[in-house]
Amino acid sequence: MYKRSSSSSSRSNKAGDRKQPAIFCDMCAEEDRRAAAKTCMKCEISMCVEHLQPHLTTPVLLLSHPLTEPMAPGAEGLGGTKCPQHGKLLEYYCLDDLTSVCVSCAIEDQHRLHNMKTFPKAHAELVEKIAEGERAVAAKRQKSEELGKWEQSKREEVSQYSLRLIDAVSKLRDMTLNRVQSSVSARMCCIATGGSSIQAAMGEKDTFRFLQLYSQVNRDMERAKAVDLRKGLETGQERDKLSQELQEVGAEMMDQATKLCGSVLMFVDPENQRESPGNANATFEPRKLVQGMSLSADLRKAFYSQAQQSGTINQCTLLIKDANSTSPLHSWKIAVSENYDWTIGFCQHKSTIDQGIVYALCIKDDLLSYLKLNPLDNPFGAIGIPHQIPGVVRPKTVEVCWNPQDFSLSFFTCSRRHYQRRLIVSIDVRNSSSGLYPFVKVKSSRALQTQTFDSGWNQQNIGYGYHNNSFNVTSLLCELL
Repeated sequence: MYKRSSSSSSRSNKAGDRKQPAIFCDMCAEEDRRAAAKTCMKCEISMCVEHLQPHLTTPVLLLSHPLTEPMAPGAEGLGGTKCPQHGKLLEYYCLDDLTSVCVSCAIEDQHRLHNMKTFPKAHAELVEKIAEGERAVAAKRQKSEELGKWEQSKREEVSQYSLRLIDAVSKLRDMTLNRVQSSVSARMCCIATGGSSIQAAMGEKDTFRFLQLYSQVNRDMERAKAVDLRKGLETGQERDKLSQELQEVGAEMMDQATKLCGSVLMFVDPENQRESPGNANATFEPRKLVQGMSLSADLRKAFYSQAQQSGTINQCTLLIKDANSTSPLHSWKIAVSENYDWTIGFCQHKSTIDQGIVYALCIKDDLLSYLKLNPLDNPFGAIGIPHQIPGVVRPKTVEVCWNPQDFSLSFFTCSRRHYQRRLIVSIDVRNSSSGLYPFVKVKSSRALQTQTFDSGWNQQNIGYGYHNNSFNVTSLLCELL
């Protein structure tokens, strides 16, 4: 019987410097031991090339005695070759639990219904899985470089906007504080000087000297009496000039704050907060302008006459087109007054949106819904019942995006100032035919209660609220952005 043994190389004198112990054949004579080529996990012996031949040529041994690279008994990290629960040879690998098991574990215990493989097959499958992972990681590595460049660019952009905003705020602060402080100090000093002069004159008993002082005392006293004690700067050209400068600097500050906020939002969540400037070529194509309605010269704003109004607008439909192309628009943004219900989307026929295919977002009495009216989607005919969208407040600005590649029509609510965009609903338009046209239908849902309805909306979101034409003064209904 051959004696099983192993030897290891000497340890280095330096701490932590180890050499892998050499594995020798357990079947060679003690005085002529050769290096091991393989270790039989079942026999638990290591063999050189010569003594390994029976394991490679005998069919029974070849099939039932798994071989592995030479390893020492109890080698670290190898976990042994026997099952700690059953004491049997580990022959299979569980791909579900990623662990080696014996035959009893495979057919009797918790692994019996798992994906079991022999070591060679498991090794081949896992190598292929790692190769796939390596390719995926390599692709991620390339994209990570793009991500790093994007992060660097956006970080610099945020820093630039931050510095510009700080400069604008500092300029606004210095202009205000310095000039107001100087004005207040001058007025207080003038009052104090007048008081001191009066006290000096009242204390002078000599008539000749009193009369000599009176001229200066009188000037100081009149100046003190004329001081304007209203808060802020004194009225005059200087105050008017400063107010104009402050408005200009304030506008610059707000612009920089808007850019900074938009840049930061896009830095954190670029997918949903991306800048969406709208479509500058989108214009209204009037179809049913009711009495009192008009369009701006650039056909991007619709108005309604206050003088001609009878309390409500029955209904008005406007098609939207690309001023520079005959092809239908695929993306556009619109803002509609809060006083009106509306339907925004795509229709099939220019003549009427009440027939054929209609895909739209609707608001009625502050309830948001979407409309999918397509006879091809329903063998019994188009029902056209609006589907309510719970939990979404009335959007002030709507962005419409039609993607012909994936047959989707998406509606977003977006901010005019911070480029914020959130998905409201996405509709499958797979069964729609070609030739869908953008449109907006506006309808009043309540009587207008004031003479200048919605002026706050116009001033905050549009920048101006009235349009002068043949209908006297009109109010803005909707605007393409």
